[in-house]
Amino acid sequence: MYAVIFRARIANLDEEYVRLAAQLRQLAFEKYGCLDFIALSEGEQELAISYWPDEDAIVAWKADPLHRHAQQQGRKLWYQDYQVQVVKVTRQYPALQ
Repeated sequence: MYAVIFRARIANLDEEYVRLAAQLRQLAFEKYGCLDFIALSEGEQELAISYWPDEDAIVAWKADPLHRHAQQQGRKLWYQDYQVQVVKVTRQYPALQ
């Protein structure tokens, strides 16, 4: 399993961002096999972590035309700067029951 960690400094999130984020989340699960997706923001910081079964799914997701459009809008309008990390999950512990 892999995780994609997206960290950004928010510039201006508008109506298009809200609409597109919802579409992309659904697309990631339905078409590309995303296993989980968590996003949080505080002040001007945004953090999103998504989990994927393999690197091929991540590469396909990155290349999706709607996702590419969102990336361009993010660079142009929504974020001051951002960073993406792709990591391999080597260990996972069970949750407390």
